[in-house]
Amino acid sequence: MLITGATGGIGGALAAVYAEPGRTLVLQGRKADRLNVLAADCEARGAKVLTQVLDLGDRAALAAWLGGLAAQEPLDLVIVNAGVNTSIGPAGDGERWAAVEELIEVNVRAALATVDGVLPAMRARRCGQIALISSLAAYHGLPVTPSYCASKAALKAYGEAIRGWLAGQGVGVSVVMPGYVESPMCRAMPGPKPFLWSAERAARHIRRGLERNQARISFPFPLNLGTWCLALLPPALSQHILRLLKYGG
Repeated sequence: MLITGATGGIGGALAAVYAEPGRTLVLQGRKADRLNVLAADCEARGAKVLTQVLDLGDRAALAAWLGGLAAQEPLDLVIVNAGVNTSIGPAGDGERWAAVEELIEVNVRAALATVDGVLPAMRARRCGQIALISSLAAYHGLPVTPSYCASKAALKAYGEAIRGWLAGQGVGVSVVMPGYVESPMCRAMPGPKPFLWSAERAARHIRRGLERNQARISFPFPLNLGTWCLALLPPALSQHILRLLKYGG
């Protein structure tokens, strides 16, 4: 199985949860030192580990790596997890355009390019599973993180669409929509963080959902229900609720 963004909070926890004898993990990240530490931990748990230090913004390198990987190691599960965040800032000055471009490059274009790189081999084998790590923020945009919310909404729509397309071809697709999960990226996000889960708890929950080939794996329940309701309410009411909850706007 392949995990992109394996050195992040959820990515690292997923690697640890799946590390077991008889399993091959392919872990991608941008920081070699953290990737090596994670690989050693997973190997100590009995897994075979392959690592790849790669900037997903290098589209040619990504395509070449995935093409070779699909031929060398038939992938049963690909977790598209790599992502970054940006916000309007503590004073509400707005997002920096350079940060927005980087976010879209990693969260959307690299994610879709990863799927494009692994999907032909899965379709040919009529076997495999893809998990796209979206967010509960995909249900309704938060004023403090507009570009992040937009990128996660894009992954949600894309994952739902290709699940329908691939349903009869032996390839499963799940959209994972976490709430707040403890990680450096989560701590850097502005606004309250209700119902915060540990990365380990989130990883176990995701694995259970993937084993059942759930179309949508969203958690935790109270926050899941709340954000889903924001998408159903009239926009003026949703914005009023978000202001009351200190999410800006």
